[in-house]
Amino acid sequence: MNATPPDSAADGIEAGKRLIRSGGDRGLSLAERIAERFQRLTWGTPLHAMRLKGRHPLKLIAVPDDPFFGDVDRGNALLDGRIVLRGEERAIDTLDFARPDWSPAFAEYLQSFAWLRDLSSVTTRAVGAPIAEDIMRRWLAVHCEKVTDTAWRADLWGRRILFWTAHAPLILSAENLIYRSSVLHALARGARHLDRSADRVQPGTPRLASWCGVLVAGLALPGGDPRRAFGENGLRRAIEQSVFDDGGTVARSPAGQLEAIQLLTLLSEAYIARRIEPPAFVQAALGRMVTALLGVCHGDRGLSSWQGSGPIAGEVIAQAIAATGVRTRPLKQAREWGYQRLSAGQTVLILDAAPPPLARLVEGGCASTLALELSDGAQRLIVNCGGARAAVASLPKALCDGLRTTAAHSTLVVAESNSTAIHADGTLGRGVIEVELARHETDNGSRVEASHDGYARRFGYIHRRVVALSHDGRDLRGEDMLLPSDRRRSKKGATPFVVRFHLHPAVEPSPTADGLAAILRTPQGNLWQFRCKGGVVTIEDSVWIDPRGRALPSQQLVIAAESPAGGANVSWLFHRAK
Repeated sequence: MNATPPDSAADGIEAGKRLIRSGGDRGLSLAERIAERFQRLTWGTPLHAMRLKGRHPLKLIAVPDDPFFGDVDRGNALLDGRIVLRGEERAIDTLDFARPDWSPAFAEYLQSFAWLRDLSSVTTRAVGAPIAEDIMRRWLAVHCEKVTDTAWRADLWGRRILFWTAHAPLILSAENLIYRSSVLHALARGARHLDRSADRVQPGTPRLASWCGVLVAGLALPGGDPRRAFGENGLRRAIEQSVFDDGGTVARSPAGQLEAIQLLTLLSEAYIARRIEPPAFVQAALGRMVTALLGVCHGDRGLSSWQGSGPIAGEVIAQAIAATGVRTRPLKQAREWGYQRLSAGQTVLILDAAPPPLARLVEGGCASTLALELSDGAQRLIVNCGGARAAVASLPKALCDGLRTTAAHSTLVVAESNSTAIHADGTLGRGVIEVELARHETDNGSRVEASHDGYARRFGYIHRRVVALSHDGRDLRGEDMLLPSDRRRSKKGATPFVVRFHLHPAVEPSPTADGLAAILRTPQGNLWQFRCKGGVVTIEDSVWIDPRGRALPSQQLVIAAESPAGGANVSWLFHRAK
């Protein structure tokens, strides 16, 4: 995405800008897919096997600290002999890496050794080491010498090196010298593999993970200074290609943003373990990234739900940010990342004001342009269904796919169509290419005007949304408009559309008799009045993915209307009455 130069800026606010999604409807080209496949085929060749040969390290020269807390429930499950992730479970004593029968999400958790963090958070080394060594032995038996497609993916090796080194006491405490040598030998082979493959990973968190692995290997293994110099140059490029100037990552996922922050923090800990100052560009990137992450947090300090992310709990975010050592304020306007934050009083509004992520950079993106979320203090009011990539494994695939649609977000939907097409392979297709945005700050409050062209090609309309939050946060006024575009297609009759506002499960809506308003009650006893003009409001069932990935039943306000060829508009108001 490209942004025009800012006209003016005050406290991080631009008066206006224009975002364009360059090549957004195209995934990897045929040539790129062939090249990627060919590269993976070369992993099994004798030439690549020779490239992985080298000196066998006898020990680690540094063991960095992992400052992040793991998941207690997952850690306790490991103590009980089970590996658990989002409702999916495998017994450790029957774990077979040669015959994987688990989901991609479970595979990443298992293969990256992220579970070491969970295990270390609930037990001592004496208790946890036998469990970690059991899983490690099973992995080594299948993947240590044989370079396989999934297990040797560069971003997984990057994460694996970070977790192996940070939790070395759990996997290298055994007195068996052959086992210890096998672990260190595998780590060294993985580092050599990364040297040649880190730059071929897609930009974003995966590429950052790969280069962080290169650098940590250079810091933790003997004779790693040449690799460290090489890795710093590679990581600098990776950050430039993966992180926007405003600090947001290119996949536009808050969960991915959090992981990227954790990766760079773990890398910094590896430098500290060697008593070396982390590179200035890493610290600068961390500062920008934390500021951007805070910008998409609600009053409960937890993450809002965008691009497949679930609503990660506030205590998790607070601990993660504390671990970085960065002290900063939330970013009000993430320019290229695309999220606008309006806050006043106890009210926080977060708006997606950018095109979706590029198809070539992410699978599983969402058609959420111009959707919003709203919170009152610690209570979320308006949400997106969210969690397409964070839901428990038991949820039907059709539901998870539905969580990515425009209808699963709090925005306008034309003729039950997505503003950006969602392909069967998980990539995003044609739709929103351009977003126009203007923001104004006055003593009376904040106002954002934005529009997108996602419906121009098919229906001949531009969707324009205006939101204005009062200075005290008690009034949120909005208007959704369908305006004729230059690419209008001749259509007979009116075009139906709806404006959806998904409610948090704890919010109780009560409709009024005239079909134009509703009362929203929060568990704290606060009352919000909702009123609309230009359509009829009804209350329908909805669903919300909670921080544990569960689908909780909820409700939504739905304003139904029709647009003639000349366009239409619906105005609405949320007023805090109590």
